[in-house]
Amino acid sequence: MKRVLLFFIAFILGLNSFSQERIILEVKIQGVKKTKTSEVKKIIETKSHTKLDSITLENDMVLLRRLPAVSHAYYQVFHSHENNYNVFINVEENFTLIPEFNLWTTTNRKTAYKIGLYDYNFLGRNIGFGGFYQNNGFDSYGVNFRAPTLFSKKWGLAVNFQNWASEEPLYFDDKTANYRYQNISYEVLGLHQINFKNDIQFGVSYFKEKYDYLNGDTAVNVPLELNVNKWLFKTVYTFDKLDYYYQYIDGFKNQLYGQYVISENEYQEDFLIFWNDLFYYKRIGQKGNWANRLRVGLSSNNNTPFAPFALDNNVNLRGVGILVDRGTGSVVWNSEYRHTLHENNWLVIQGNIFNDFGTWRNPGGNLSDFIDSDNVRVYSGVGLRFINKKIFNAVFRIDYGYGLTKNASRGFVFGIGQYF
Repeated sequence: MKRVLLFFIAFILGLNSFSQERIILEVKIQGVKKTKTSEVKKIIETKSHTKLDSITLENDMVLLRRLPAVSHAYYQVFHSHENNYNVFINVEENFTLIPEFNLWTTTNRKTAYKIGLYDYNFLGRNIGFGGFYQNNGFDSYGVNFRAPTLFSKKWGLAVNFQNWASEEPLYFDDKTANYRYQNISYEVLGLHQINFKNDIQFGVSYFKEKYDYLNGDTAVNVPLELNVNKWLFKTVYTFDKLDYYYQYIDGFKNQLYGQYVISENEYQEDFLIFWNDLFYYKRIGQKGNWANRLRVGLSSNNNTPFAPFALDNNVNLRGVGILVDRGTGSVVWNSEYRHTLHENNWLVIQGNIFNDFGTWRNPGGNLSDFIDSDNVRVYSGVGLRFINKKIFNAVFRIDYGYGLTKNASRGFVFGIGQYF
């Protein structure tokens, strides 16, 4: 009887001990150099004197690895005493003060360059701040400020200014004319993180657009000069379920953009535009990564040479050329397989093979334009990526795209960062 009683008491005490929640005594941040410890603690959900939850910790690591300042993050849990535990969060930082220099040849064979400097972790507080100057025969410059946690963990602000000028082709009645295009814009956006997977941006932009005829064909209904002020109301909703491990990405992400533009001139009516980007990434073995982007977009279907969706090397189809066409609708699927050919503690060399598919709706056209063979483009190719694992977005890429559809072009495309 005595043994039964002792067993019963031990069982009750065991149940009581088991039922006690594990409590976080202290959260310690290790490995940060530039990033403020207070900023890391503000961003994560794991707090001192709260319940120890492995799911919350895993979500916090994913959230930290999404930050430009962080190349990798992981946690350790150590027992302190009784039901109290210490959590150590280990952060491997990226170098985030990034200079920019690009050199290329424009469509009129002029040498163009762009220089800039951007800090993706300004003041160690997850703030992006920087600017650029560009000369492609015309002067352009801009300044950008983005602080997603400026006011709190969930609320931030972005402010952007840009004075952009370039030579751009306009297409009308199977003819082409080149214009000097200038856009001076001022933008303010509110940033709100709804929860771990969802966030929204919303705001307004005021900008001045100016077109000046340079050369090419003309038409009676197309002006030689155009100067107009516009207001743009903008919303971006993001669902993000991506997980990063250095150069590898796994999961999916969806971004929905909506814009309403108000303008006052006879050639450019008010118009509504939206597009949706769906990203899907899959790890293949230890060294492979399959990456996909599906973009579907539509705008007000005005019959104008100023249509918003462009067909361009650097945006959607590698090898197609620079601003070769415009439309009021777009469906583009980019798919590529990336494979790590070489890796050490700071450098990664990736090879890739890709397919880019795209189709457009002509300005003033019908939805049937999307299946018109004259509007469908298919490009395939190969490329290389040189990645510095210690510097944020330090990816130099080179791709060669070859057109598979009729009258297709081919060519090299260079850039910084992954294509998508």
